[in-house]
Amino acid sequence: MSNLAPVLEPLTILIAEDSAADLLLLSTIIRRQGHQVLTATHGAQAVEVFTRERPQLVLMDALMPVMDGFEAARRIKQLAGEALVPIIFLTSLRESEALAQCLDAGGDDFLPKPYNPLILAAKINAMDRLRRLQATVLQQRDLIAKHHNYLLHEQRAAKAVFDKVAHSGCINAAPNIRYLQSPYALFNGDLLLAAYTPSGDMHVLLGDFTGHGLPAAVGAMPLAEVFYGMTAKGYGLAQTLREMNAKLKRILPVDMFCCATLMCLSAERRVVEVWNGGMPEGYVHEVATGKRTPLVSRHLPLGVLSAERFNDSTEVWPMALGDRVFLLSDGVLDTADVNDQLFGAERLQQVFAANREPDRLFEDIEQALAAFRGQARDDVSMVEITLQAGEPLRAAEPMYADSGQSCPLDWSVSFEFRAQTLKSYNPLPYLLQLLLEIHGLRKQSGALYSVMAELYSNALEHGVLGLDSGLKLDARGFAEYYHQRNERLAQLSSGYVRVHVQVVPTPTGGKMTLRIDDSGPGFDVEQVLARPLDVNRLSGRGLSLVRQLSSDVRWLDGGRSVCVEFYWEALA
Repeated sequence: MSNLAPVLEPLTILIAEDSAADLLLLSTIIRRQGHQVLTATHGAQAVEVFTRERPQLVLMDALMPVMDGFEAARRIKQLAGEALVPIIFLTSLRESEALAQCLDAGGDDFLPKPYNPLILAAKINAMDRLRRLQATVLQQRDLIAKHHNYLLHEQRAAKAVFDKVAHSGCINAAPNIRYLQSPYALFNGDLLLAAYTPSGDMHVLLGDFTGHGLPAAVGAMPLAEVFYGMTAKGYGLAQTLREMNAKLKRILPVDMFCCATLMCLSAERRVVEVWNGGMPEGYVHEVATGKRTPLVSRHLPLGVLSAERFNDSTEVWPMALGDRVFLLSDGVLDTADVNDQLFGAERLQQVFAANREPDRLFEDIEQALAAFRGQARDDVSMVEITLQAGEPLRAAEPMYADSGQSCPLDWSVSFEFRAQTLKSYNPLPYLLQLLLEIHGLRKQSGALYSVMAELYSNALEHGVLGLDSGLKLDARGFAEYYHQRNERLAQLSSGYVRVHVQVVPTPTGGKMTLRIDDSGPGFDVEQVLARPLDVNRLSGRGLSLVRQLSSDVRWLDGGRSVCVEFYWEALA
């Protein structure tokens, strides 16, 4: 026995053999090898012993009474389940078909009679190694499954928090938004955000982080935090973009970034302002003419460039009520069919061209994707926003917990914003937060911001920059107006906008007077106010809006100064 391979570990081995002599011989050999032996004289007994004792290996005679070895092997394999219990058939059969039958019945090997102790020991050791390997694989599989379930539970919990943060705006509440998002993994690497500004404009962001799943979503929460926070405070696209880019540049690894389209849709001004960094072309779809204006990517994605090199310049396009903006992620275009053909931009354009009912355009695109029977390779997102009549102006989000008893009621403050500041800084969010320290003004925050935004815009664009709103007679002139605005602002070296705020108490509450002066040549106020209001005109609605929303408005100094008043009632 010295030539036998060493036993890895003593096993419990079941021998099923109807020959008493062979059973005795095998039992003796196996015990000498250091193993424990169980015996059975027919197949049914072998199944019974296996059920009771659970041996680790079975030596099974093929031809036995009551139940042959083939049926017994099948039942033992069924009882063993996923665990590997090797079965070695003991047989005097020599025909190939008979030997194949042993393997088909669940046998793992066979040992011909008469028995060779060296071969038997080697086969037992070989089967034991397989058994151990199977047990290790099952153990590792169970550990992996347990770890996977744990990670999945954590991801689902994180996703619940993420969804509340990412969808805390108006994406599910605004009646003019339709969207489709189909994540490639549990976490969506595409990010869709929408929120109203204090003046009732809508900011929308469609972003696509590098990759998909959890790694692609790590930057989504800080991006959403910046988007919602700055939109609620009234910051414009440029400042919001700069803050988002700086934050992602700071926190993301060098191989991660976020392609994004950020836009501001204004029903009051009938415009859409767009910044596209690395996303597929979106479209402004004019319902009346069917014309589609592409929203081309002109910038690098967020998180790539330093603050000094980042370009926040936007494009502005006119819109009519009922016109739509359509945005999509590259997961839509990269959807592939069974032949590995991509859906692509050409098929998307064909859907646009074939559409005859603008209200069904979004459904037509969904149906085209479904009919393409494609397999998504990435997160799939698309959104359609319709320009509808403006939402009622709303009060600011409840950022204050004070009762209002300690708010300032008799004070004044003045600011002068000069050329270098005017080129890059929007003072309106700061001014709004300052004025909302007055408890009585908080309910009027939307109207207050809209008036301030209109007056400041007029002071900057017409006063300091000398732009002529008459350019905005058509879409081409509209684009030229904003092109000149960007050029003149970049070259600005002198000029100012002054803001003076005075707050005084009244017998019933209080009065806030806001005066804005600019360094421009002024304008003929009476002539402008005498124009009939044309709802289809691309300019000239602002002054009428100011008169509607404020308690009183006066223009002074040849149009270079404007003064508005807001009243509020004291708390009961």
